Amino acid sequence: LIMSPAMWKWTCLVSHLLLSTTVSPLARQQPLHPKRPFITFTGEQAEGNFNHLVVDERTGHIYLGAVNRIYKLSSDLKVLVTHETGPDDDNPKCYPPRIVQTCNEPLTPTNNINKMLLIDYKENRLIACGSLYQGICKLLRLDDLFKLGEPFHKKEHYLSGVNESGSVFGVIVSYSNMDDKLFIATAVDGKPEYFPTISSRKLTKNSEADGMFAYVFHDEFVASMIKIPSDTFTIIPDFDIYYIYGFSSGNFVYFLTLQPEMISPPGSTTKEQVYTSKLVRLCKEDTAFNSYVEVPIGCEKNGVEYRLLQAAYLSKAGAILAESLEVGPEDDILFTVFSKGQKRKMKSLDESALCIFVLKKINDRIKDRLQSCYRGEGTLDLAWLKVKDIPCSSALLTIDDNFCGLDMNAPLGVSSMVRGLPIFTEDGDRMTSVIAYVYKNHSLAFVGTKSGKLKK
Repeated sequence: LIMSPAMWKWTCLVSHLLLSTTVSPLARQQPLHPKRPFITFTGEQAEGNFNHLVVDERTGHIYLGAVNRIYKLSSDLKVLVTHETGPDDDNPKCYPPRIVQTCNEPLTPTNNINKMLLIDYKENRLIACGSLYQGICKLLRLDDLFKLGEPFHKKEHYLSGVNESGSVFGVIVSYSNMDDKLFIATAVDGKPEYFPTISSRKLTKNSEADGMFAYVFHDEFVASMIKIPSDTFTIIPDFDIYYIYGFSSGNFVYFLTLQPEMISPPGSTTKEQVYTSKLVRLCKEDTAFNSYVEVPIGCEKNGVEYRLLQAAYLSKAGAILAESLEVGPEDDILFTVFSKGQKRKMKSLDESALCIFVLKKINDRIKDRLQSCYRGEGTLDLAWLKVKDIPCSSALLTIDDNFCGLDMNAPLGVSSMVRGLPIFTEDGDRMTSVIAYVYKNHSLAFVGTKSGKLKK
């Protein structure tokens, strides 16, 4: 295997990694390629962790979101440009932020943790969202990180009050003849009245336009968003939806989530809180979010349940894997990492599994559930709507592969779990990240582990 220079250096960026590989005796005698040293980059010591990384697929340039900094690096990890994002005086209790109106809370110098980093290829800009001021985003020119815009005047400009990296995930849906859309998914940290957990926003061509980040549709009754009902927090006080990964495929946008749920164990009369991994699907063109469906996903091997999602990556099947899965080589495949069990979100067990899902099979399960609900069978079955067990309503229609919902039977949950195919397990060094791609018809996966190893 020959990795491209950009991919080779990309794998080495955030930490020093130890390659774990197995080679044949022949390969030991006749190495195909000389041993290559890792290239590394270390930021300012005071900044703490790096948070996000994106690579420009056209140039190989790397954009790195850190605490109080955005870096632009060359493909060999040399600093080209640095943009400061903080610290600044702030208080998380100020809503709206003090840059909009005076806040009575004491202000203190506060770090800006990068929470989302996306390349908007169409407009040649970087979307960098931080933790300051309830989640304000900057739009930076890719060439020199010059600030093109920083919307903050309206409430929809504040994306999330969570001050953690990894609490926001965004997916850009691009169009050739109109403004693009940005689907934003975020933990709400007990503030559902302020922040929708999922919404679709306008990405205007003009970075300083008033409509930037406005909801795609919003009137008195309907909007392009999903809000968690406040009643849910009376049942699960620390309820939130944590977004692990997001992508678009075909006519849909998908997010992979981890969320708490109250269940009754077999033989018990009391309920206990567990965490369930779920895939959320929305139609790209659904401005009213009537197409919202979520389905539980997990993995099992030798009787061991792996249910806590750690990471995911969308790839193609490739000819060889496709044949064994009985799908086409261009079909979308989800590579996912789960840790063992269901109860510990923050302290996951070290036992983990790499599992694959065929996206088409998940969509088939969703289609079956939609059809049964429109026959009037069951309830909407969503954990965060359990305070109201809303029955499905009957309607005479046939659900096709691209059905985008009506103003009924939504949002909808699938009750039965879709199980992935386990292809590798690790008992001692938990897998925490994954990427995959197709090389000469083979599907290859790289996983990163808790201790900093890279496995191919």
